[in-house]
Amino acid sequence: MSQELLYLSRSDVEAVALSMGRVIELLEKAFFEKGMGRVEMPPKPGVHPRPDAFIHAMPAYIPAMEAVGIKWVSGYPENSKRGLPYISGLLVLNDPETGLPTCVMDATWVTAKRTGAASALAAKYLARKDSEVMGVLGCGVQGRSHLEAMRELFPIRKVYAYDIDPKASERYASEMEGRFGLEVVPVGSPREAVADADIVVTAGPILKDPKPTIGKDWLKPGGFACPVDFDSYWKPEALAQIDKYATDDIPQYRYYRSVGYFKNAPEPYADLGEIVTGKKPGREHDDERTMAMNLGLALDDMAVAPEIYRRAKEMGIGTYLPL
Repeated sequence: MSQELLYLSRSDVEAVALSMGRVIELLEKAFFEKGMGRVEMPPKPGVHPRPDAFIHAMPAYIPAMEAVGIKWVSGYPENSKRGLPYISGLLVLNDPETGLPTCVMDATWVTAKRTGAASALAAKYLARKDSEVMGVLGCGVQGRSHLEAMRELFPIRKVYAYDIDPKASERYASEMEGRFGLEVVPVGSPREAVADADIVVTAGPILKDPKPTIGKDWLKPGGFACPVDFDSYWKPEALAQIDKYATDDIPQYRYYRSVGYFKNAPEPYADLGEIVTGKKPGREHDDERTMAMNLGLALDDMAVAPEIYRRAKEMGIGTYLPL
């Protein structure tokens, strides 16, 4: 019997047009399953062909969502100089019954959306419900994805945008104002982006030996932060001020610490699965400083990719290839 799989290019994945609200819903279900101990997800192994570059293998199995597969994803900070994306990769889905591959899809869209969605999910439990002002440091793909995701759950009305390239923050401001009808203010320093924000997202490249800029007292009492770039932006004294410091997966956090990241960062009090299931508390007081140091999990991808696959089949999107 001949076997085939569905190939979905980046434009195919985008054509499915899965909403950010639905991505957040899928992640919440997946993290609930994780919090209940019903997910198989080993720490991601990787190789590092260039300084600060990585290529990671990210497998996961979520039985309740009939989702199993792997993402092979790379991050190359120098790619922007070549006109190439920082993050690229492929997702492979398997049939949980037979193990046969059923779909291969470009991972660019999924990675962008699920990362913002995971931060928004953490913010649902750790940020103040009335958060209106956002600070974005790093005005690239994740700066855009995170604003889109936070708007799903919070009454965001104003954004302070900082980038080491002032033209990038100006482009971001123009684009996001036009897309969402918000006030977006390009600022000239990281502190200006952080000081008045209820929600802070730092989205630069991940660096093993960073030179962090965000200092003590920059994040205001009651503020929530989600670094997408590990601790690259945050000084140890700023991290030490966080009242509730969480992550999306403690075993992976400890693994990263063992290979040289998070050398001066706290031990998380909870992971996102524990918070979603109510096993550990989220925000308890309006003046708490909170942070979700999300690492990016295969769980996120396996929550979203099967839904794209199902919808693509229904919509007749993609190309079937023989195995």
